[in-house]
Amino acid sequence: MRIAADRHLTYCTNIHPGETWAEVQRTLRHHLPPLKAALAPEAPFGVGLRLSRRAVDDLRQEAALVAFRDWLAAHDLYVFTLNGFPYGGFHQQVVKDRVYAPDWRTEERVDYTVRLAEVLAALLPEGLEGGISTSPISYKPWLAEAERRAVRRIGARHVARVVAALVRLERDTGAFIHLDIEPEPDCLIENAAEWIGFYEDDLLHEGRAELAGVLGETPAAAEAALRRHVQLCYDTCHFAVEFETPAEVWAALDAAGIGVGKVQISSALDVPIPPRSADRAGVHRALEPFAESTYLHQVVARHRDGRLTRYPDLLEALPRLAGTDAEAWRIHYHVPLFADRYGPLSSTRPDVEATFDVLGQTGACRHLEIETYTWDVLPEALKIDLGASIRREYDWVLEALDARGLGRRPHPQGSSPRTREQP
Repeated sequence: MRIAADRHLTYCTNIHPGETWAEVQRTLRHHLPPLKAALAPEAPFGVGLRLSRRAVDDLRQEAALVAFRDWLAAHDLYVFTLNGFPYGGFHQQVVKDRVYAPDWRTEERVDYTVRLAEVLAALLPEGLEGGISTSPISYKPWLAEAERRAVRRIGARHVARVVAALVRLERDTGAFIHLDIEPEPDCLIENAAEWIGFYEDDLLHEGRAELAGVLGETPAAAEAALRRHVQLCYDTCHFAVEFETPAEVWAALDAAGIGVGKVQISSALDVPIPPRSADRAGVHRALEPFAESTYLHQVVARHRDGRLTRYPDLLEALPRLAGTDAEAWRIHYHVPLFADRYGPLSSTRPDVEATFDVLGQTGACRHLEIETYTWDVLPEALKIDLGASIRREYDWVLEALDARGLGRRPHPQGSSPRTREQP
């Protein structure tokens, strides 16, 4: 939904199971009209689509695209962002590190992302920019240390090929789409320093040369296209797990001249470690229900001297809780925004609020997306009706944004999404 003159809010439909377009369509028809009726009854309502490779291939068919556009228009809905991170299965199966495959070394990742862009260009309302969030090149445990620089370079060249497709799409259709790379713990790009390093050392060298050759442009024109079309997806959960503050990250991005295309809004688990072993037993019991087998839940431990220790998954970290000398753990687990405590555990919701504060100061980033997708694997005590959960997430976000003057519930006289002015 449009929450300000140039800012849009949605939630990511990766919440819902569905790997084929038919499955995705069923969940959209079930969930979106009631949400719109509750949150934006007289104004257009934005949609953040997650499409697997199977689903995007189905939707690319002309008849499917026309039918979906007609359905969106009939229900006053509009699509402005896609989640292109998970390529394949994401629900009701073991995902773990398979969520990163195929990575940016592969033709499959390039082709999938270009297909997503073609679909988004066909759906995007006139005058509104679009974004596609994507994976952070590869997953470190798959790579020997000596391989990582080479993989970053290959990834940069492949990203540049996608940018070439985005440049051509804009020329042909007028649709401006940016690719928003999403750092994540234990990935080849997991924090601000690695993101800026990839951008400056790989994308603006290997990627620039690749793009200049593909498009027949000068290096300066190729760099301008990369800077315009490749931006950051700032996931508030992921950066909080890395113990990086929004103000520090955004200042570094500003200094490097790198844009933020999308903010994904979600909280991580924040676990202060009690000094007494007897108290740690209670923390251990509270964490056990979160140590589930579907997704990776990376753990970053901060020690009193500032050192960080990393564990690839909560299942591996939990047996080490009793003997750790860390003062706090942060866990990659997209917990609900509307709650900030889970017994002896807390969340990184203050980092979400700090991100909104930075947005208020800078005015940067037009796309905001609620991305709490772990409803199916939450401990039983936290599970409530999915529709009610999504509504509570929206209510919390809208209230927090409104308190900072960053957004409001849509005006009853909201304009048609097909006649929006350029943000």
